[in-house]
Amino acid sequence: MKPLPDNLKYVFIGNNNTLLIIIAKGFISVQEEKLVKLLRDHKTSISWTLVDIKGISPSMCMHHMLLEDNAKPIREMKRRLNPPMMEVAKVEILKLLDA
Repeated sequence: MKPLPDNLKYVFIGNNNTLLIIIAKGFISVQEEKLVKLLRDHKTSISWTLVDIKGISPSMCMHHMLLEDNAKPIREMKRRLNPPMMEVAKVEILKLLDA
């Protein structure tokens, strides 16, 4: 487990320290108990892996790149957009986030 900021903490909602979630530390103990109980009662509605997402095939969430047999994948540097295109891209990204 990686270190968390001071305002967050780990809680297990499964049996034998499984199904790890992150919650805020600022809860009163009664509130925390109610939250953990609610999450335990509805843990089947939380998707822990791609396979757990009901109604969506995991193959829809995966990206495959077909390469030739002897091809070696390389990573190219990022390319900068010119300022007018950057504004257009920013507007499109905001539209997608709003949708």
